[in-house]
Amino acid sequence: MGEIVVMAPDAPRSGNACAITVTEPIHYRLIRQEVGLTVYKCSGKPTDCVKLAFHTVLDRTPDLVVGGINHGDNSGINVHYSGTLGVVIEGCLKGVPSIGFSLCSHEPNANFEPAGELIREIVRQVLEHGLPPLTCLNVNFPVVDEIKGIRICEQSKGAWVNEWEDLAVHRDLHYYWLSGEFVDSNLDDERTDHWALANGYAAITPVTVDVTARDLIDNLKTWF
Repeated sequence: MGEIVVMAPDAPRSGNACAITVTEPIHYRLIRQEVGLTVYKCSGKPTDCVKLAFHTVLDRTPDLVVGGINHGDNSGINVHYSGTLGVVIEGCLKGVPSIGFSLCSHEPNANFEPAGELIREIVRQVLEHGLPPLTCLNVNFPVVDEIKGIRICEQSKGAWVNEWEDLAVHRDLHYYWLSGEFVDSNLDDERTDHWALANGYAAITPVTVDVTARDLIDNLKTWF
Protein backbone atom coordinates (compact mmCIF):
# COMPACT_ATOMS: atom_id res chain seq x y z
CA MET A 1 0.00 0.00 0.00
CA GLY A 2 3.01 2.26 0.23
CA GLU A 3 6.54 2.72 1.49
CA ILE A 4 6.76 1.91 5.21
CA VAL A 5 9.27 3.40 7.64
CA VAL A 6 9.22 1.89 11.13
CA MET A 7 10.70 3.66 14.14
CA ALA A 8 9.77 1.48 17.11
CA PRO A 9 10.92 1.22 20.74
CA ASP A 10 13.60 -1.41 21.35
CA ALA A 11 11.56 -2.99 24.18
CA PRO A 12 7.94 -2.99 25.41
CA ARG A 13 6.71 0.46 26.42
CA SER A 14 3.15 -0.23 27.51
CA GLY A 15 1.52 2.44 29.65
CA ASN A 16 3.85 5.24 28.52
CA ALA A 17 0.98 7.28 27.04
CA CYS A 18 2.47 10.51 25.60
CA ALA A 19 5.55 10.46 27.81
CA ILE A 20 8.77 11.85 26.33
CA THR A 21 12.42 11.46 27.31
CA VAL A 22 13.85 14.73 28.62
CA THR A 23 16.56 13.71 31.14
CA GLU A 24 18.87 11.65 28.89
CA PRO A 25 19.72 11.25 25.20
CA ILE A 26 18.09 8.57 23.07
CA HIS A 27 19.60 6.48 20.30
CA TYR A 28 18.25 4.80 17.17
CA ARG A 29 19.70 2.12 14.90
CA LEU A 30 18.82 0.70 11.49
CA ILE A 31 17.97 -3.00 11.78
CA ARG A 32 16.35 -3.87 8.43
CA GLN A 33 16.05 -2.38 4.96
CA GLU A 34 14.44 -3.72 1.80
CA VAL A 35 12.31 -2.40 -1.04
CA GLY A 36 9.38 -0.51 0.47
CA LEU A 37 10.33 -1.19 4.09
CA THR A 38 12.88 0.35 6.44
CA VAL A 39 12.96 -0.55 10.14
CA TYR A 40 14.70 1.30 12.96
CA LYS A 41 14.69 0.65 16.69
CA CYS A 42 14.89 3.42 19.25
CA SER A 43 15.82 3.53 22.92
CA GLY A 44 13.10 6.09 23.65
CA LYS A 45 9.39 5.98 24.33
CA PRO A 46 6.68 5.65 21.65
CA THR A 47 6.20 9.42 21.36
CA ASP A 48 9.97 9.88 21.14
CA CYS A 49 9.98 7.51 18.17
CA VAL A 50 7.58 9.67 16.20
CA LYS A 51 9.41 12.89 17.03
CA LEU A 52 12.78 11.35 16.15
CA ALA A 53 11.57 9.80 12.88
CA PHE A 54 10.19 13.13 11.69
CA HIS A 55 13.46 14.86 12.61
CA THR A 56 15.95 12.31 11.25
CA VAL A 57 15.01 9.49 8.89
CA LEU A 58 11.98 10.82 6.99
CA ASP A 59 12.72 12.90 3.91
CA ARG A 60 9.11 14.17 3.65
CA THR A 61 5.95 14.41 5.72
CA PRO A 62 4.36 10.94 5.73
CA ASP A 63 0.83 10.29 4.50
CA LEU A 64 -0.04 8.31 7.63
CA VAL A 65 1.19 7.56 11.14
CA VAL A 66 0.28 4.15 12.57
CA GLY A 67 0.67 2.90 16.15
CA GLY A 68 0.62 -0.88 16.67
CA ILE A 69 -0.70 -3.35 16.14
CA ASN A 70 -0.42 -3.70 19.89
CA HIS A 71 -0.90 -6.53 22.37
CA GLY A 72 -3.68 -5.48 24.75
CA ASP A 73 -6.98 -3.64 24.83
CA ASN A 74 -6.75 0.13 24.36
CA SER A 75 -10.48 0.81 24.32
CA GLY A 76 -12.37 2.95 26.84
CA ILE A 77 -10.28 5.09 29.15
CA ASN A 78 -7.15 3.10 28.29
CA VAL A 79 -6.66 5.60 25.48
CA HIS A 80 -5.19 7.91 28.15
CA TYR A 81 -2.56 5.39 29.27
CA SER A 82 -1.62 3.68 26.02
CA GLY A 83 1.83 4.02 24.48
CA THR A 84 0.28 2.94 21.18
CA LEU A 85 -2.08 5.89 21.33
CA GLY A 86 0.85 8.09 22.35
CA VAL A 87 2.23 7.40 18.86
CA VAL A 88 -1.11 8.28 17.30
CA ILE A 89 -1.63 11.48 19.27
CA GLU A 90 1.86 12.70 18.41
CA GLY A 91 1.25 12.04 14.71
CA CYS A 92 -2.06 13.84 14.98
CA LEU A 93 -0.41 16.84 16.64
CA LYS A 94 2.00 16.96 13.69
CA GLY A 95 -0.95 17.28 11.31
CA VAL A 96 -0.76 13.76 9.84
CA PRO A 97 -3.74 11.36 9.74
CA SER A 98 -3.02 8.81 12.48
CA ILE A 99 -4.47 5.44 13.52
CA GLY A 100 -3.82 3.17 16.49
CA PHE A 101 -4.45 -0.58 16.17
CA SER A 102 -4.72 -2.92 19.16
CA LEU A 103 -5.70 -6.55 19.72
CA CYS A 104 -7.46 -7.39 23.00
CA SER A 105 -4.93 -10.07 23.96
CA HIS A 106 -1.68 -10.10 25.92
CA GLU A 107 -0.77 -13.63 24.81
CA PRO A 108 2.75 -13.71 23.29
CA ASN A 109 1.51 -15.86 20.40
CA ALA A 110 -1.75 -13.99 19.85
CA ASN A 111 -3.25 -14.41 16.37
CA PHE A 112 -3.28 -11.06 14.59
CA GLU A 113 -4.33 -12.48 11.21
CA PRO A 114 -8.12 -11.96 11.55
CA ALA A 115 -7.47 -8.21 11.89
CA GLY A 116 -5.27 -7.96 8.80
CA GLU A 117 -7.91 -7.44 6.12
CA LEU A 118 -9.80 -4.87 8.20
CA ILE A 119 -6.59 -3.00 8.99
CA ARG A 120 -5.83 -2.66 5.28
CA GLU A 121 -9.38 -1.48 4.58
CA ILE A 122 -9.28 1.11 7.38
CA VAL A 123 -5.92 2.39 6.15
CA ARG A 124 -7.24 2.64 2.58
CA GLN A 125 -10.24 4.67 3.70
CA VAL A 126 -8.14 7.07 5.78
CA LEU A 127 -5.62 7.56 2.98
CA GLU A 128 -8.48 8.31 0.59
CA HIS A 129 -10.60 10.56 2.82
CA GLY A 130 -8.16 11.90 5.42
CA LEU A 131 -9.17 12.87 8.96
CA PRO A 132 -10.21 16.22 10.44
CA PRO A 133 -7.51 18.29 12.16
CA LEU A 134 -6.63 17.17 15.71
CA THR A 135 -8.66 13.98 15.28
CA CYS A 136 -7.32 10.42 15.12
CA LEU A 137 -8.69 6.88 15.22
CA ASN A 138 -8.42 4.32 18.02
CA VAL A 139 -9.11 0.86 16.56
CA ASN A 140 -9.45 -2.26 18.73
CA PHE A 141 -9.99 -5.86 17.62
CA PRO A 142 -11.64 -8.68 19.59
CA VAL A 143 -9.95 -12.06 20.04
CA VAL A 144 -12.08 -14.13 17.67
CA ASP A 145 -11.40 -16.36 14.67
CA GLU A 146 -13.68 -14.28 12.47
CA ILE A 147 -14.48 -10.62 13.15
CA LYS A 148 -18.15 -9.83 12.45
CA GLY A 149 -17.44 -6.39 11.01
CA ILE A 150 -16.69 -2.81 12.04
CA ARG A 151 -18.63 -0.66 14.51
CA ILE A 152 -18.08 3.11 14.87
CA CYS A 153 -18.15 3.65 18.61
CA GLU A 154 -18.09 5.96 21.56
CA GLN A 155 -15.51 5.53 24.29
CA SER A 156 -16.82 3.32 27.09
CA LYS A 157 -17.17 4.85 30.54
CA GLY A 158 -15.83 3.20 33.65
CA ALA A 159 -12.85 3.04 35.99
CA TRP A 160 -10.02 0.78 37.13
CA VAL A 161 -10.40 -0.71 40.63
CA ASN A 162 -8.22 -2.90 42.89
CA GLU A 163 -5.27 -1.40 41.09
CA TRP A 164 -2.39 -2.54 43.31
CA GLU A 165 -1.09 -5.98 44.21
CA ASP A 166 0.80 -6.24 47.50
CA LEU A 167 4.40 -7.43 46.90
CA ALA A 168 6.07 -7.23 50.30
CA VAL A 169 9.83 -7.74 49.82
CA HIS A 170 12.25 -8.63 52.63
CA ARG A 171 9.84 -7.41 55.31
CA ASP A 172 9.39 -4.09 53.52
CA LEU A 173 5.63 -3.69 53.18
CA HIS A 174 5.77 -0.78 50.75
CA TYR A 175 6.20 -2.68 47.46
CA TYR A 176 3.25 -2.85 45.06
CA TRP A 177 2.68 -4.07 41.51
CA LEU A 178 0.18 -2.25 39.28
CA SER A 179 -2.67 -4.61 38.49
CA GLY A 180 -6.44 -4.09 38.76
CA GLU A 181 -9.61 -4.74 36.83
CA PHE A 182 -11.80 -2.48 34.76
CA VAL A 183 -15.41 -1.90 35.84
CA ASP A 184 -17.55 -0.80 32.91
CA SER A 185 -20.38 1.54 33.87
CA ASN A 186 -22.27 1.13 30.58
CA LEU A 187 -21.50 -2.36 29.28
CA ASP A 188 -24.96 -2.77 27.73
CA ASP A 189 -24.70 0.43 25.68
CA GLU A 190 -24.45 -0.71 22.05
CA ARG A 191 -22.83 2.59 21.07
CA THR A 192 -19.61 1.85 22.99
CA ASP A 193 -16.33 0.22 22.04
CA HIS A 194 -16.56 -2.33 24.88
CA TRP A 195 -19.95 -3.55 23.65
CA ALA A 196 -18.61 -3.92 20.12
CA LEU A 197 -15.57 -5.89 21.25
CA ALA A 198 -17.60 -8.10 23.59
CA ASN A 199 -19.87 -8.97 20.66
CA GLY A 200 -17.17 -9.82 18.14
CA TYR A 201 -16.85 -6.53 16.24
CA ALA A 202 -13.84 -4.33 15.55
CA ALA A 203 -14.33 -1.00 17.32
CA ILE A 204 -13.30 2.30 15.74
CA THR A 205 -13.45 5.23 18.14
CA PRO A 206 -12.66 8.70 16.77
CA VAL A 207 -10.50 10.57 19.28
CA THR A 208 -10.03 14.31 19.48
CA VAL A 209 -6.72 15.69 20.74
CA ASP A 210 -8.21 19.09 21.55
CA VAL A 211 -9.43 18.44 25.11
CA THR A 212 -10.99 21.88 25.68
CA ALA A 213 -14.26 21.51 27.63
CA ARG A 214 -16.14 24.03 25.51
CA ASP A 215 -19.46 23.44 27.26
CA LEU A 216 -17.93 24.83 30.44
CA ILE A 217 -16.39 28.00 29.00
CA ASP A 218 -19.43 30.28 29.30
CA ASN A 219 -20.15 29.06 32.83
CA LEU A 220 -16.57 29.67 33.95
CA LYS A 221 -16.75 33.21 32.59
CA THR A 222 -19.49 33.94 35.14
CA TRP A 223 -17.15 32.84 37.95
CA PHE A 224 -14.32 35.22 37.02
